Amino acid sequence: MSASNQPPAPIIDNLSNLENPFRCSSFSASGYLNQQIPDVDTDLEFALKFLYSYNGSQATFNSYRREIERLLQWAWRIEQVSIMTLKREHIEDFVQFCIVPPIAWIGTKNVARFKTQNGERLANADWRPFVVSVSKIEFRAGKTPSTKEFRPSQASIKCVFTALSSFFDFLYQEGLVPANPVALIRQKSKFVKREQQTQVVRRISNLQWDYVLETAEILAEMSPENHERTLFIMNALFAMYLRISELIADERSAPVMGDFKKDRDGNWWFHVTGKGNKGRAITVCDQMLKALKRYRNYLQLPTLPSINEQMPLVSKSRGKGPITSTRQVRLIVQNCFDAAYQRMVEEGLGEDAEELKAATVHWLRHTGISEDVKNRPREHVRDDAGHASMATTDRYIDSDMRERHESGRSKRVKEAE
Repeated sequence: MSASNQPPAPIIDNLSNLENPFRCSSFSASGYLNQQIPDVDTDLEFALKFLYSYNGSQATFNSYRREIERLLQWAWRIEQVSIMTLKREHIEDFVQFCIVPPIAWIGTKNVARFKTQNGERLANADWRPFVVSVSKIEFRAGKTPSTKEFRPSQASIKCVFTALSSFFDFLYQEGLVPANPVALIRQKSKFVKREQQTQVVRRISNLQWDYVLETAEILAEMSPENHERTLFIMNALFAMYLRISELIADERSAPVMGDFKKDRDGNWWFHVTGKGNKGRAITVCDQMLKALKRYRNYLQLPTLPSINEQMPLVSKSRGKGPITSTRQVRLIVQNCFDAAYQRMVEEGLGEDAEELKAATVHWLRHTGISEDVKNRPREHVRDDAGHASMATTDRYIDSDMRERHESGRSKRVKEAE
């Protein structure tokens, strides 16, 4: 059977289940192949070493692992060559392969690559290198993913180039390849379309946010044991522009109450380790400080955090310790969105509530930044948001599509008759 007609088995396990490849003396890729291919052991060794270099950032490791594993699967199974032999034209073929992969290589749900059985890590037969999904709105309407409808986004294609370019730079520095074949591709635009304008920032409206926050407050009053935490999370995501990964504990950091710190002037800051393992201090506004006090009062803690207080920022609802799952935070936020949407519909605002059907956790960060950039100095918002450049912050200055259309709706084309 052709390699494209059967799904490949996974190669690279989760970071927590990988040995440090820099301390391993031998590597064998033979267990992943049905035929002998020269130098594939070296492929595996340096793929693992490259990925392990990102062991301080789970998100980057996962993103790069996805692309590097696809490259290994394609090179070994489809082309039957070592990645050390790949040239520019091979990379172009691979990108095209990622745009239209074989049906057998596409899954309809995200599953673990490996499972533990009797203490042994075994490949998950349901895993696929590519996954097709449907939007939140489509899912709620009853639509299910179809492998025939797989279409990678422009962002996904850009990720292929980013990961592969970094990987081949690494191989070049190690003296394993004569050049970076990704860098030699002069017409990436045939794969990645240039946007005519900056992509619109996805956010909820001010009215929707008012309902979301009010809903969280109502839920907290009705069931504090379940929703005081919800209210605190919603405030933190909006007021401090937090990414979901900055709320949970992982191998990179474990946010605690002591991360709220007061300076000599009596101003409060929240210190967080963000994207790319970069630390930053975020302005804590008066209303966020009020939300913190309320949450701590519910937890029966002193009104404000003490120096080096190690109480988890967001604790599990059951058991001890901090939340460690982004999925749990997404569920908390989604339930609040759903309840706010229902309230708006019941109050005759169904049309105004529509965007809440598609909203995600990250929209709260976008919404908070979009509102602040209207009133605060851009550089202050940039630093609080942890943007690498002012250009990223400037995306939030653009008027949203609703306002843009409203201003253009009554423009005159010809004189009134």
